[in-house]
Amino acid sequence: MLPLSSFRIIDLSRALAGPLCTALLADLGADIIKVESGRGGDPARAWPPFEAEHSLYFDSVNRNKRSIALDLYSPAGTAILDRLIAGADALVENFKPGTLDAMGYTEARLRQLNPRLVVASVTGYGTTGPLSDRPGLDQVIQAVSGITSVTGPAGSSGYRVGLPIVDLTSGMTAAIGLLAALLGRERQATPTGSGEQGGSVDRVATSLYETALSLSVFQGQAALTNGTIPQPQGNDHPSITPYGVFDTLTEPIVVAVTTASHWRSFCTALGSEELFADPRFESSRGRTEHRESLNVRITELLAARGAAEWIAALNDVGIPCGAIQDYQQVLAHPQTAALGMIRDTVRGDGSELKLLRGPLTLDGEPTGVHRPPPGFGEHGVEVLRELGLAESVVTQLIADAVLVGVPATPGAQ
Repeated sequence: MLPLSSFRIIDLSRALAGPLCTALLADLGADIIKVESGRGGDPARAWPPFEAEHSLYFDSVNRNKRSIALDLYSPAGTAILDRLIAGADALVENFKPGTLDAMGYTEARLRQLNPRLVVASVTGYGTTGPLSDRPGLDQVIQAVSGITSVTGPAGSSGYRVGLPIVDLTSGMTAAIGLLAALLGRERQATPTGSGEQGGSVDRVATSLYETALSLSVFQGQAALTNGTIPQPQGNDHPSITPYGVFDTLTEPIVVAVTTASHWRSFCTALGSEELFADPRFESSRGRTEHRESLNVRITELLAARGAAEWIAALNDVGIPCGAIQDYQQVLAHPQTAALGMIRDTVRGDGSELKLLRGPLTLDGEPTGVHRPPPGFGEHGVEVLRELGLAESVVTQLIADAVLVGVPATPGAQ
């Protein structure tokens, strides 16, 4: 039994931030019912990369879920969604502000359907302010939130991060908020041994903009406190030196020297007593102030040996370091195998899929993949049966195209 196995969550989200949130909750055992529009479903199903007709973009964040596809423009379709909401613990959505209300699911309506429901929302820019009505997409938010301005080579106008970092972290933030709300609700219902009760929260919200700005950490704090404008530093850490990418005789490696003891060990491994004795580099602050000349000298010393030799030597003295690996190298690495990160699954159509599991381990066991990513509407009949609908009603809903997707017949599930 996983810790969230008694919770049912209705997932109205699309693309990445919301689906990642619910994937993390599904990893923990929550029954995630992904409700998709009968007019095409989650747009991510149409986004590359593909394996045959399957979107790997969609597959990467929809593990461990079930899918039902409904015509939500029909009274019969919304009636089914009503019943799903009424029996759920939470609902997750990432529409523009006001969209849920426009669908008829105002706060009052949701409370009427389910007084205990927790609603988690991820928007682009939040629900108030001059930008709140704008759509939010990861790369745009990276730019307007400052992330782009500190990413890329020194002197550049900035690069996007190579992964949709704002979508990913927004999904994680939403999952944390939703878990806190569910915990508070349960604690309120059942007093703790001390007599204290948790606080009940009906609405949890974050936005790509808020999450992205919170990621600024010390860069944003420097701008706020000192009035500075942080600049891109390329592969050098903005605060710690030496910490970045260095060429060797064969290929570049990443080295992180973060403490005084690291600095002593690093100089010893390099065989350079003069580097350690140089007063310019005695303190962390001094090393960062004289980064350019220090990095030049380190690169000269590292040129004497190949990457593999340096990685072994530096790890022997406790210096964090490693090669720059592509994803094929990472997936084939023994550490990835030792952690059981890659799981073999079989989709509902019989096609095999290797899938990365979620990042959590519980009591020494990885959370794993207990369901492959769902086909479009794959579990619709199954879900309607759980709601207690008669076979004749399910058959009629299929005939009326209220319930769509695959399988297309009640007997197929």
